[in-house]
Amino acid sequence: QVQLVESGGGLVQPGGSLRLSCAASGFSISMSFMSWYRQAPGNKRELVAAISSAGATTNYAGSVKGRFTISRDNAKNTVYLQLNSLKPEDTAVYYCHEDSHFGSWGQGTQVTVSS
Repeated sequence: QVQLVESGGGLVQPGGSLRLSCAASGFSISMSFMSWYRQAPGNKRELVAAISSAGATTNYAGSVKGRFTISRDNAKNTVYLQLNSLKPEDTAVYYCHEDSHFGSWGQGTQVTVSS
């Protein structure tokens, strides 16, 4: 059974950092492009960052470029999203997505940026 499980969210002050993890099971991520999306209340889900199967290519939404970093460890079957210099507008549920074969979503992890 293909499954993605996100973790690492929480409450952080503006300017703070978090590291999100997406642990995959039921398949190997080594052949998959992977992405992180986010959805704030009342908004549609938006792409935050994407990474190629070997990690050589990454892409970011303009609003997070220079602050967020996507990475992966294929040996651990895990994808990461490092969130730095967080802003209140980064508050959302963050989702992991498998792009290449299954189109699977995780359940999401809440990130709240507030003083």
